[in-house]
Amino acid sequence: MRVDGHTHTELCPHGSGEATEKMVQRAIQLGFQRYCITEHAPLPPAFSQQYAGDPTGITEASLRLDQVEPYLALAEDLQRRYADQINISVGFEVDFLPGQVAWTRQFLDQYGPRTQDNILSVHFMRGADQRIWAIDLSAANFMTAFGEWLATPQRVFEEYYQTVWQSVNADLGRYAPQRIGHMSLVRKYQDACGLQEPLNAGNLLLVDQILNRLHQQHRELDLNLAGLYKPFCNDFYPGREISTRAQKLGIPLIYGSDAHDVASVGRGHHLIKTLING
Repeated sequence: MRVDGHTHTELCPHGSGEATEKMVQRAIQLGFQRYCITEHAPLPPAFSQQYAGDPTGITEASLRLDQVEPYLALAEDLQRRYADQINISVGFEVDFLPGQVAWTRQFLDQYGPRTQDNILSVHFMRGADQRIWAIDLSAANFMTAFGEWLATPQRVFEEYYQTVWQSVNADLGRYAPQRIGHMSLVRKYQDACGLQEPLNAGNLLLVDQILNRLHQQHRELDLNLAGLYKPFCNDFYPGREISTRAQKLGIPLIYGSDAHDVASVGRGHHLIKTLING
């Protein structure tokens, strides 16, 4: 089945604002049979006390709480109206945030019954001044947040994968997301920040622990091609190093465009076999 498993909507504050319906129509035009709408779930109100960096890292990261119902109404309407042309699933891309697991679980308990497909992602991790910083906001923000570690890239990777490890072990309840989003997002600015080197033995061991846990949990990985089109990344997420290990364990890799605009729907889908099989 041709699936786009990771997409966003006109309500995303850092998106294009283009109509979600046109994105669905584009997916149908491209021959997709399943289309997963996974808008960024709201961040916990208390998270602002832990956060450091450019304020847009939280103000433009996700839906607001008062947008959840309008988002679900939008997605469910499209799901109904296009049911005879494409299988649309509705869900959220949920952030793992240290110290905010209880709030996130409560959110999923409330809205999870209305979802079919959710993604769990790490967009934030601990950095300078022991505060929580956005990983993917900008290269400049990344350098401010993690600059003291950039001379030893493995330290950056370790912090990121330790956070991913925490995320896959978090008790998010009955509606815990089944797919792990872009599991190498830490490399989004690799060409600007000198993070191109492969993972060392210690970090590969950590990745293997994560993948083995995902296998035990019967979870999936987001095969996210958005990184290929980012100016300082130029690679897909989670990259061949991780995707090869996931394949050996039989972990499903679910293609996701991570589209925030019409033109990005399905982008790079034709490259999947080349990227993961060499």
